[in-house]
Amino acid sequence: MKKDCMEHMAAFPGGTIEELLPTKKLMKDPLDPDIAYRLVLDELLDEGVARQNLATFCQTYMEPEATRLMSLTLEKNAIDKSEYPQTAQLEMRCVNIIADLWHARKDERFIGTSTVGSSEACMLGGMAMKFRWRENAASHGLDVNARKPNLVISAGYQVCWEKFCVYWDIELRRVPMKWDRLSLDLEKVMDYVDEYTIGIVGIQGNTYTGKLDDIQGLDRLVEAHNKTTPYKVYIHVDGASGGMFTPFCGPNRPWDFRLKNVVSINTSGHKYGLVYPGVGWILWRDEKFLPKELVFDVSYLGGDMPTMAINFSRSASHIIGQYYNFSRMGFDGYRVVHEKTRKIAMYIAKELKELGIFELLNDGDEMPIVCWKLKADENRKWNLYDLADRIRMSGWQVPAYPLPQDLETIVIQRAVIRADFSRQLAIHFIDDFRRAVKELDEARILPGPATDKGVYGFTH
Repeated sequence: MKKDCMEHMAAFPGGTIEELLPTKKLMKDPLDPDIAYRLVLDELLDEGVARQNLATFCQTYMEPEATRLMSLTLEKNAIDKSEYPQTAQLEMRCVNIIADLWHARKDERFIGTSTVGSSEACMLGGMAMKFRWRENAASHGLDVNARKPNLVISAGYQVCWEKFCVYWDIELRRVPMKWDRLSLDLEKVMDYVDEYTIGIVGIQGNTYTGKLDDIQGLDRLVEAHNKTTPYKVYIHVDGASGGMFTPFCGPNRPWDFRLKNVVSINTSGHKYGLVYPGVGWILWRDEKFLPKELVFDVSYLGGDMPTMAINFSRSASHIIGQYYNFSRMGFDGYRVVHEKTRKIAMYIAKELKELGIFELLNDGDEMPIVCWKLKADENRKWNLYDLADRIRMSGWQVPAYPLPQDLETIVIQRAVIRADFSRQLAIHFIDDFRRAVKELDEARILPGPATDKGVYGFTH
């Protein structure tokens, strides 16, 4: 009887398990794998639901077939191209496909690689800019050690660019955004450029609002500048978000390798490339823009092979997931998914506007990102931080945060709409959002004065 009872109890989650997981040192004895699984799973019970996280751009759903493929290839080391030549071939096919999406020219020899997200890709793009600048500047007699080289970028940059400048001893020159545009200020950008400028970064979908820099206009300014000086500057496009969205249904204006002075582009495969977090891509329009010092030959893995990525050993599963998506969906498949996502973003923007208390900064038309601020109302006793707290009670993560340099007194809120966010989910979100606003309006006790609480939520 006792044995039957124990077996019955074991059927319940945690029924007879009394073990504690290690927090500071390993336990002496191993656990049964099923017990270890259940205990670790319990550790994750109180985390947020990924699909309700409207703060992150990162993909939160893939088809079961893609997940199965990725699970079966977790052990493949992407760097070991001699041991896994077909995986290396799939990576190069992805590079070819992305080069085609970004209009690589037939008379140039593009080159590219996968990375661990677009942050590593940005590092590679920045390093290539620095090395090219150093070689060109020295050849024209400039003392490259007289002062720090600099990088010019909109104040709406992602933090990886700040990291790059700290790591590689670069001065980060931030071009303040204007309230009426919230992207790179073309009237001011060239004021920040001098002979020590390694390059200019244009952002195809900035972190703060999702706005697109006018890369075509920037290209014209750079072209005019380069005619007046031997110290040429070129454009790197940070397409972490827009690089895998605008080729399918973005504004019909050049931003990529169609423009003469755009020499490198990065993107996140795990954003609108629709792969789970862990893969990015960078391409140079021609191999001459990737300094040879940044390409290393590796011979100790069984063959002689070049590598240009910063990270070394990593799973190839995300590369294979990216190739699955390209093969499965094709151009029209991506276009349909992204267009649906864009329409849902515009639906949410419309519903928020109808509440009458928000000013929209991005309505989701160019990118499926919705941003808003509260209209001024001296009778309102709550702010966007309070709203972010309140909506979190329904599971939704919607970050509130101040705008960057020169606009930091303005607090906004942002919702990123991804491929797995259905119209039905959008309706639930709007219902919960309206309820949160109503509860705040009617609350007798509020969490405190409407003061700046800093950034709430994950904003990248």
